[in-house]
Amino acid sequence: MAGALTDVLGEVLVAADGEEVAVSALAARGVSLLKLWNKYRVSNIPSLIFIDASTGKVVCRNGLLVIRDDPEGLEFPWGPKPFSEVVAGPLLRNNGQTLDSSALEGSHVGVYFSAHWCPPCRSLTRVLVESYRKIKEAGQKFEILFVSADRSEDSFKQYFSEMPWVAVPYADEARRSRLNRLYGIQGIPTLIVLDSKGDVITRQGRVEVLNDIECHEFPWHPKPVLELTDSNAVQLNEGPCLVLFVDSEDDGESEAAKQLIQPIAEKIIAKYKAKEEEAPLLFFVAGEDDMTDSLRDYTNLPEAAPLLTILDMSARAKYVMDVEEITPEIVEAFVSDFLADKLKPEPI
Repeated sequence: MAGALTDVLGEVLVAADGEEVAVSALAARGVSLLKLWNKYRVSNIPSLIFIDASTGKVVCRNGLLVIRDDPEGLEFPWGPKPFSEVVAGPLLRNNGQTLDSSALEGSHVGVYFSAHWCPPCRSLTRVLVESYRKIKEAGQKFEILFVSADRSEDSFKQYFSEMPWVAVPYADEARRSRLNRLYGIQGIPTLIVLDSKGDVITRQGRVEVLNDIECHEFPWHPKPVLELTDSNAVQLNEGPCLVLFVDSEDDGESEAAKQLIQPIAEKIIAKYKAKEEEAPLLFFVAGEDDMTDSLRDYTNLPEAAPLLTILDMSARAKYVMDVEEITPEIVEAFVSDFLADKLKPEPI
């Protein structure tokens, strides 16, 4: 098992009480490969994650940046700091004017990690500019903070000239890195939406902006159950997902499926939120369209509807409940058995 764990997680280490524990040692102690991968939402390698051994809570997701930025360990134990403290300092507007980060206080803030060299970033920026305008025109207190991953200051300036919001100065690499560390950024574009106190509302700002072009649902508090779409399908790669496939040609079928799943999703989310942990499952309802057909083909699922599944793309595993009628009791038992490791996975 140690070999398999190392193959998948590469150089992932977990620091416990100041002691670094290699994944091979964790494997020897019987830690489940899939549970470790999913619990800490590892999406690329190498990764280095620090946790508090007494609670199991994540101290820092971007350990590799910590080692780069603090090789002497002067900031140990590298715990999370408030957004207001990490962002403190001057910010830029694209006309060259500066303002203090305290100007963000009392507003919802979108922390936007992006770069000009990244085509999906440029596409999102065009949409985000319009969303920003609509939200401001509606009288909402909202600001966006651009945290650049550009490869040169000239590229940063060119890209930032398209943006009507504020940015961390490109030359302030330390502050840009601290913001990456604070939110465990593993890829771009990423839009983190904060409330007026600096607490995270959603890490899925990109998905929310693309799904809510008119910004009617701003500030985009997470929904317990999502309808699977082209724009949010990327979340299937973030960990195990319960997906209930339904016949969307039947009016109201998708909404009825959401209502069926929602109490169970809310219960799971609340349970883990009380422990200050991320829920171990995301919940989706999938109708009939080209994207769903592609997903069924890729995962080799039967064409039945309704079809209750849990898909774990990173582990290339699926769990399937093919019954004529999906009831709340069936869904709850399916989820409980999955969380208790009582289900046998099939390969994707």
